[in-house]
Amino acid sequence: MKHRTAFSLVELSIVLVILGLLTGGILAGRSLIRASELRAVGTEYQRYVTATHAFKDKYFALPGDMPNAVAFWGAQAGGTANGQDATCAALTTAATGVATCNGNGNGLVNDGTYEMFRYWQHLANAGLIEGQYGGVAGSGGNYHHQLGINSPRSKLANAGFGMRTVVSVTTGSAFSWAGHLYGHHFRYGKETTDNLPYSAVLKPEEAWNIDTKLDDGSPYFGKIMSFPWGNCTTALANNETAALYDLDNSNVVCGFTFSRII
Repeated sequence: MKHRTAFSLVELSIVLVILGLLTGGILAGRSLIRASELRAVGTEYQRYVTATHAFKDKYFALPGDMPNAVAFWGAQAGGTANGQDATCAALTTAATGVATCNGNGNGLVNDGTYEMFRYWQHLANAGLIEGQYGGVAGSGGNYHHQLGINSPRSKLANAGFGMRTVVSVTTGSAFSWAGHLYGHHFRYGKETTDNLPYSAVLKPEEAWNIDTKLDDGSPYFGKIMSFPWGNCTTALANNETAALYDLDNSNVVCGFTFSRII
């Protein structure tokens, strides 16, 4: 008659301890990776702001708006004279190298135009940021940012930066706060199919942590503001100046607007 063998209580205890250590190590590793990604958000933001100011000091123009960019890096299409060229402005094919288009030189990175995307290409051409960017909108429309293709991808998974300009004080919307002059600003979030990277990538506590380290910790005030305002904060309206980040919400519901970068 064969005897069955089984694990002793001591052996089972050892196995459980090992499994616990492995699980704890995996969770700790994930936590460390996430913390590193969150730190990178502030580093990337500051890098792009610094690069923009360095570009302006060197070329006496804003990236994207630069009226003589093709004199430095060659024309992707159209003429090489200063200012915008209609052929170049109508391009839908991404650049494969540094060849580019001029901006119109009016002192703004014009909203809803290719200047939003040449902004990143000009910075990269100047060697001020890493990467290579195509300089044209994605197929989803004039605002379509494609992370890693025409705008920078963040170290934070699925997130990245978009550029736009709002030159008047906003009355607010379902997404933006009222009463702000956003100016030239970055939108930070997850890529969408037809617009800037608007979709949420952060929990409110994570957004609050970044905002507190880099700015004032308020989702309404300062240069760093929550986007959208609703789900991420305690606000019931887009003009609620006393709003706070909704810290007991553990869902991923936040993105950022980094305003007035220039």
